[in-house]
Amino acid sequence: MKKNLRTIIWITAGMFLLAVVSCKKFIKEELVTTLNEDYYKTDAGLEDLVKSAYAPLQWKFMGEQSYCMYNFGTDEFREGDQFNNVRYNDYDANLNANDAFVNDFWKNNYAGIRRCNQGMQLIAAYNNPSSSTLGTQAKKDIRIAELRALRGLYYFQLVQQLGGVPLVTSVPDEPQYEFPRATIAEVYSQVIGDLKAASPYLPWRYPTADRGRATKAMVHHFLAKAYFTRGSAVTDARGQKPTDMDSVIVYADSLIRFSGHALEADYGKLFDAAYPDGSIPLLGENGSAPLSSKAKIDANNASNEIVFAAQFSSNLALAGLNNTTHMYYPSAYDAGIPGMTRDFFNGRPFRRLRPTDYTIDIFDKINDSRFFKTFQTAFYRNVASNTGLPAYPNPYPANPSLAGKPRVGIGDTAAIYIVNPVNMPLLTSTISAMRFYAVFARYKQTTVGGPVSTDYTGNKYLTMCKFSDPIRLTITNNEARGIRQGAFVRLADAYLMMAEAYGRKGDYVNALNYVNILRRRAAYKVNESRSPQIWQFMGGPNTLANTETANLATDVLFTTNAPSELYPATVTSTADRFIHFMLNERTRELCGEFYRWEDLVRTETLFDRTKLFNPDITGSFAQYHKLRPIPYLQMIAQKINGQPMTAAQMAAYQNPGY
Repeated sequence: MKKNLRTIIWITAGMFLLAVVSCKKFIKEELVTTLNEDYYKTDAGLEDLVKSAYAPLQWKFMGEQSYCMYNFGTDEFREGDQFNNVRYNDYDANLNANDAFVNDFWKNNYAGIRRCNQGMQLIAAYNNPSSSTLGTQAKKDIRIAELRALRGLYYFQLVQQLGGVPLVTSVPDEPQYEFPRATIAEVYSQVIGDLKAASPYLPWRYPTADRGRATKAMVHHFLAKAYFTRGSAVTDARGQKPTDMDSVIVYADSLIRFSGHALEADYGKLFDAAYPDGSIPLLGENGSAPLSSKAKIDANNASNEIVFAAQFSSNLALAGLNNTTHMYYPSAYDAGIPGMTRDFFNGRPFRRLRPTDYTIDIFDKINDSRFFKTFQTAFYRNVASNTGLPAYPNPYPANPSLAGKPRVGIGDTAAIYIVNPVNMPLLTSTISAMRFYAVFARYKQTTVGGPVSTDYTGNKYLTMCKFSDPIRLTITNNEARGIRQGAFVRLADAYLMMAEAYGRKGDYVNALNYVNILRRRAAYKVNESRSPQIWQFMGGPNTLANTETANLATDVLFTTNAPSELYPATVTSTADRFIHFMLNERTRELCGEFYRWEDLVRTETLFDRTKLFNPDITGSFAQYHKLRPIPYLQMIAQKINGQPMTAAQMAAYQNPGY
């Protein structure tokens, strides 16, 4: 660690207060310019110290580290054509101990731990019976429990990415330079211990004004997740115990039954500030291009399905870098499509990530609405000028009034991405007949039975629209600062954990019950709008019937080598197929939501699945990449027995392979 521990790595919370007050809903928005340690011996100071411990939660969502550390280098996404940080997807030699993201990840989590330790210590010693916030032991217990919960979360983040890390649970009186790594098992014990200690003192939820604070619901989710991650290990040594899956069921069940959180009735309501294909876009007046509203973003942020999220301010004067995840998934809609230019609604197309074939193929697009509520497959004209647009012939006997006029008006479809299966390629002649708007077919051929090619490229691909933010902080097209909250937890994950935990115990009946709760929600309802691609290009029915029955899962999906599940050839037993089936279910429900890298590491499938499904993977990818490197900058500032670490000691401290 850095030589001045108190001022560089675990910085006193007050140094960050300005950034903190700009991002938390439950923080009074006022500027504070000068603070010292004595401030944290007052009511206001201790409240601000607690609030400052939440600030490190934002880091996961406010930069390119978001997709690099959680979505790159997996089976779900590969590189677009404007890629940065490909070391996280290719696992090349640039992913090493000098990596800036890993160093920042270490610093950010330990900054949070430092604030938690300091807050717990100062609040425990605080004695002011007249205080309205900390005047009783019960009020002090709540704040200490918040900090215990956050500390558990910060250590949980560290152990999943780095393995065993130093455990620091108090504030040192003097600068400290020696930080031996704990074992992975010891870190999991710390995580579980912190979360268990916090649970009795926290409410299931807070009023809206305090949204974003740690709750019993948040704690029970991460308790379930910690047991889940530890107990999923087969060959890895994480300190797993035979009762871990039982603990998952206990805590996930309590979250589902007692927290007051509930699934959205419509999966799309979680993300509907942007439009999926098949819905009616919110048009402006007089046939203008699609628009959105802050009310939609606010509704997404306030969803009762979201259990815990990092908070970002929509106040321009107080906002920081804010949530930037909206930029990394869009393809190039602003070039090569007549009638389209970059606009505020569709966002900034950084073109970092495109879905793999696995991700596209694992969805049942006919019966399961989650595909078309996850990926944007249509764009609507937003250019006022008619120059360069396809026009009706002149003359046009079929309708003389249209002769010479553009075929695509403002707000009309300008481009469509057709998601036809490989066994139903479109003839190029069929595509040509549709050329009054741009068509990108996933599979096409010139003649029946001829070679099959694709229009999908690193520049033109399906855009995941879950994080689309058509509002943001200002109305300039290049505004990066989004106002979506950064969701750490939504209730659907508890159902998936319950399902997998039961399945790992051999209880496939209960496992399917929890899977099918989500599948019933995902099924199309009678008269629900849906993409015409379903019947035009996929062989689905041209009806608006309920698809619930067809969308339900049965044990045939994992007791046999079901083609729909794309099982690796090495997966042959029911128990192993079930784990891969659950990974498929997690993609269908949670695609892109910053779980995937950790899920594959958790299930010990990162190497095999990524090699199989991610075409960008190179020969440098190895089993040791299941952990990130320990940052070099954190090792050179440490000592062992009062002396700087030698090269041999650093090698022993480092994760294998780096």
